[in-house]
Amino acid sequence: MKIETRDLTPDHWPVIERLFGKNGACAGCWCMFWRLEKGERFRNVQGATAKRRMRKLVETGRAEGILAFADGEPVGWLALGRRREFKALDRAPSLACDDADDVWSLPCFFVRRDHRGRGVATALLAAGVKALRKRGAAIAEGYPVKAPHPGETI
Repeated sequence: MKIETRDLTPDHWPVIERLFGKNGACAGCWCMFWRLEKGERFRNVQGATAKRRMRKLVETGRAEGILAFADGEPVGWLALGRRREFKALDRAPSLACDDADDVWSLPCFFVRRDHRGRGVATALLAAGVKALRKRGAAIAEGYPVKAPHPGETI
């Protein structure tokens, strides 16, 4: 399987919708979890509100990311941007850092279930690092999460 990656453009909203499906990927997140404003709770934003916000970010060019394709079909997504754009990162005590203004983040990967374990995330990460280098990023960080039980996906 050949995986092709492309930088997100404002024209890609229909691709994001097709990839994330009617439920918005991870429980209606629409890649908005790390973008929540102070005082917001995910359960109050997930679903239609998150979709509307993400659509606005994509269509106005304010969301950055990489899309992965296999045989012309979208199979993966990687969000990236300056750390400060993901406001919930700044509020997470366990993720605090002194150089947040200099850090670029890769906070969100999504790979379609039927393409997991086939190199999509690896291709997205490589494309993401390349994109950050083009933007002059000196520091990049991600936030891996350990599955709750061996072999279980999150």
